[in-house]
Amino acid sequence: MREKEENQKEKRKNSYISSLWKAMQMELREHKSSFIVYCILRLLVILILVLQIFNRNYENVFLCILTLLLFVIPSLVQVTFKVELPTTLEIIILVFIFAAEILGEINEFYLLFPLWDTVLHTLNGFLAAAIGFSLVDLLNRSKKTVFNLSPLFTAIVAFCFSMTIGVVWEFFEFGMDKFFGFDMQKDTIVHVVNSVLLNPEGKNVPVKITDIRDILINGQSLGVGGYIDIGLIDTMEDLFVNFVGALIFAILGFFYVKNRGKGKVAKRFIPRKKRADRDFLEIVQESETLERKTEANLGAREKK
Repeated sequence: MREKEENQKEKRKNSYISSLWKAMQMELREHKSSFIVYCILRLLVILILVLQIFNRNYENVFLCILTLLLFVIPSLVQVTFKVELPTTLEIIILVFIFAAEILGEINEFYLLFPLWDTVLHTLNGFLAAAIGFSLVDLLNRSKKTVFNLSPLFTAIVAFCFSMTIGVVWEFFEFGMDKFFGFDMQKDTIVHVVNSVLLNPEGKNVPVKITDIRDILINGQSLGVGGYIDIGLIDTMEDLFVNFVGALIFAILGFFYVKNRGKGKVAKRFIPRKKRADRDFLEIVQESETLERKTEANLGAREKK
């Protein structure tokens, strides 16, 4: 009996995964423009993946595989949570993933273009605020929940959600650097240091050291042209631009809710609840259920 129940559970699980995959394929093809972007970026990643395999650069191979998996997240979210991502938002998410993983990491745009990381973190703050805003807005408009925030508090929640995502990401970067020897928190060269530690009298008064041109480690010059700040400035700059992106969207979202959907800019970035005729997972599951019933009826007739 137990074995039979386990087999039935396994069949239901496989059936759900199959239905989910079919629904995601339908979701990908729903919007022509985002589907074209998805196909182009996916093809580029696959070409880079093959190239990295030939070069035996397996760390970049992993990044390519991770990117391909991340590309399906927008469709997975839409199908699973029954929300509709605006085409503009979906395209930006795909481009953001490609810019961060493929261009930033593999093609070293983070090193070639100093502002690359800053732009992506600003965009991340903007997108995270859009996601946080949509979560609250969907709850506000849901008949199943007693949840009704004013436009101001909706904007504040979206802003705080975005900042929390930014902080958690900086925790992740610090953890990867601290425990796995990465350098995700990029170093910054500075020429002025204010430090209490260097006060010769041991007082809580910072000593200012200016015009720093070089540093020595074990008696050898590093030749970097100044003092190395290990990650702090990078982290604070990332959080600041995340703050800017989150604040911009919070303001747009405030006026969007206040005028209830009239904001054309915010509307392009705020997910909404799916219409019943666009719930592809439900459509696929109903279709498969109907097919199984039809097959069962045909089988019963043949036996008679």
